[in-house]
Amino acid sequence: MDDELLVEKYMAARTDRSLVVLEGFHALKHAVRFGAELLDVRCTDTGDLARLSRELAADVYVPVLDAATEVPPGVFTRLSPGSIPTDAIGLAKRPEVSLSAILENPASAPVVLLERPRNLGNIGASVRAAAAAGAAGVVSTGEHDPWSPGAMSGGAGLQYALPVVQVATLPESDRPLVAFDPNGEPLHLAVVPPRSILTFGSERAGLSRETRERADLCVSIPMAQEVSSLNLATSVAVALYTLKFRHGAEWSSG
Repeated sequence: MDDELLVEKYMAARTDRSLVVLEGFHALKHAVRFGAELLDVRCTDTGDLARLSRELAADVYVPVLDAATEVPPGVFTRLSPGSIPTDAIGLAKRPEVSLSAILENPASAPVVLLERPRNLGNIGASVRAAAAAGAAGVVSTGEHDPWSPGAMSGGAGLQYALPVVQVATLPESDRPLVAFDPNGEPLHLAVVPPRSILTFGSERAGLSRETRERADLCVSIPMAQEVSSLNLATSVAVALYTLKFRHGAEWSSG
């Protein structure tokens, strides 16, 4: 493909809701490992990409290398204008995710709700923590797409490991709604029901009053005196692993 057409293709994919841009080897690795349909991979050196695959993720070696084509460094920089740790970038199909399927999942694992998060890296890192802890899914409200390139980089491609969806508002469901708020009951004392929706506010504004009033339970993460807040993804990780270990380190799969 002509270099200009290739650059146009990748730039257009950044805002195409049917596609996902995967920047860096780790995003490619996790996406393929969890079932992504790769459409294209570009790198500056297929030998380096092959070595990384063999050393770090032999299970994805064949699909990644089969899709890979070398491009000159100058072209690669235009495909991926930001700084990424490895010169590899790819396109994959974006999966269709059903909010109702997430909410109706009978498993005891909680769902993570991010209310109007402001930082794409934080969104991705929250997804990464949720995937590692075995959450039932991640739901995000607000303007930022959790499948956008910046969020995919922050999540290392782990959006493919669990259901992740952006919605305008969260509908009513049979899941208990648990709001994480500084004025809530300390997490280590709170009785958080199974299948809860763990709700976290934006990095600056916190949770909306509407969400706090709607919540079945308000919970706080205790912090040292004079420390006013935690990073969003850190809060998600603390909450998930605290609750996970209460259940013997595993949640039921439904």
